[in-house]
Amino acid sequence: MSVKKAIIPCAGFGTRFLPLTKIMPKELLPIVDAPALCYILDEAKESGIEEVMIVLSPQKQYIKQLFQPNVALNEQLEAQGKSEALALANRDFGMKISFVTQKEMKGNGKAVALCKKFADGAPVGVLFGDDVMYTGEGKPVLKQLIEAYELTGATIVGCQHTHEETARKCGVMILGERVNDKVTRVKGIVEKPEGALPSTLTSLGRFVLTPDIYGAIERTPQKQGEVYLTDAISTLAQEGMSVCACEFDARRYDVGDKQGYLEATVEFALRDHRLGEKFEAYLRNLLEKQI
Repeated sequence: MSVKKAIIPCAGFGTRFLPLTKIMPKELLPIVDAPALCYILDEAKESGIEEVMIVLSPQKQYIKQLFQPNVALNEQLEAQGKSEALALANRDFGMKISFVTQKEMKGNGKAVALCKKFADGAPVGVLFGDDVMYTGEGKPVLKQLIEAYELTGATIVGCQHTHEETARKCGVMILGERVNDKVTRVKGIVEKPEGALPSTLTSLGRFVLTPDIYGAIERTPQKQGEVYLTDAISTLAQEGMSVCACEFDARRYDVGDKQGYLEATVEFALRDHRLGEKFEAYLRNLLEKQI
């Protein structure tokens, strides 16, 4: 079956950005002039996704406002003849977008489980709201994973080789046999490993999930009241189901982390055709002053 649906979990508290995230969801933090969530939606659309389910917490309901008309703003922009701004304010993402609320914070595995009816027995993509990917003229990351799924029929975990500091905050692959230069069978996943790392191939917020994931989420034990999606995928692998890691090509930004967010802001600004040249000159001048 083809992958035409995707899930974006956006229900976390965003504690790494307190106190800002008391009032603004981290998914709405701007990268230049667009919320981080917009970049993730663009990746989904460019990967062939037609329907998206966004998982919200009760505190993040106003993420919905990004997709609703602001009547007063529209009237003002129309009166001023600002057609370009009006189009930006009412942007059509080209996909059907719906929402579900995760009433209790029981982990990203449980967030995905809420979307079982939405998936309707088909494989789905999952894009974490913390992770913004830049591929330039290359294939979007989710598209790379979809192609790995079409090759193998397996659950796919989007991965890159990372340094130890990052690996210990994420899920790390226990590797099996190679399928090709980008795809490797997975025997299991160690979430936030404390001992010796089983590999350096690390899960970084992109997945294609087959329908058997929902049963695995139910069978996977909680850790501190939460079920991690990577633990549920590890359950599948340990039970002999087909799971693969796809090493994707992209510049990945952890925009839920202050350093990652600042890197994304600077690098996307430098790529912007309106800002890049002037902003680069500013940065060079700043470095010369050693401020």
